[in-house]
Amino acid sequence: MTTEELTTNVLKALDEVRPFLKSDGGDIQLVSIEEDKHVTVRLQGACSSCSVNQMTLKAGVETTIKKYAPQIETVVNVG
Repeated sequence: MTTEELTTNVLKALDEVRPFLKSDGGDIQLVSIEEDKHVTVRLQGACSSCSVNQMTLKAGVETTIKKYAPQIETVVNVG
């Protein structure tokens, strides 16, 4: 998978989870993809200060990204 395809797939994954985040007053932004294995995102709005944002990041965002781009190993928030 090319870097461009990988970026497209990660953005598709974020688009899939975005409605759930927006329903709680939040959003998400792609910051970077490093070495084609590590994704950095920024949780925004209500999600940035939510007490369960790490669970959302791992159970929701990371799982969805890995569905679209299985080679991704980690997803971190730079809030």
